[in-house]
Amino acid sequence: MPSFEHLSELLDPVGTVLLTVECQQGVVGPDSALPELAQEARSSGALDRIARLVAAAHESGVQVIHAVAERRPDGRGANHNARLFRAAERLPVRQTTGTTAVRVAPPVEVAEQDLVVRRLHGLSPISGTDVDPLLRNLGCRTLVVTGVSANIAVPNAVFDAVNRGYTVVVPADAIAGVPSEYTPAIVRNTLALVATITTTDDVLACFARRRT
Repeated sequence: MPSFEHLSELLDPVGTVLLTVECQQGVVGPDSALPELAQEARSSGALDRIARLVAAAHESGVQVIHAVAERRPDGRGANHNARLFRAAERLPVRQTTGTTAVRVAPPVEVAEQDLVVRRLHGLSPISGTDVDPLLRNLGCRTLVVTGVSANIAVPNAVFDAVNRGYTVVVPADAIAGVPSEYTPAIVRNTLALVATITTTDDVLACFARRRT
């Protein structure tokens, strides 16, 4: 874990953006297409911690971007080249544009100043989306990555951000995946090699310090 002073330097609000990954009703909500993942995100407390981070970001002037995965009703432009995509087509809940499934899920709140970026293809919240140019226009240097899943989308976001030159901070208790033991394993063996690993409380303390 980084020292508080080092983390506080990384999380200067002027150059920090908080990214939530697929915190949408069709993924982590009560009517999720992926009930096991939704249950883990909620029972672990990860979703509540993400909501606290978002609220604190709003108060401290840190920009928030919500990355949402969706597909057109006709599926045009969506991927079909992996088992995951083919399985998603058979799920009872679809992440279809304009439906409640692609709305950011409570208790996470979307403020007027937040940016919501929607993607119609792929696995990454960053590659092939508007997130990277938005980050550059915002003057982002440090990207705080939260959300689901620790299996696929979160690692994609971390790798893509690092490859594009951003410093990445991951509050390890504000991400979730399945099974539950997989998340600490990927944090320890993979994400810790490329990102600064910390906790929600430490990020909140840094945001609070910047407000005083």
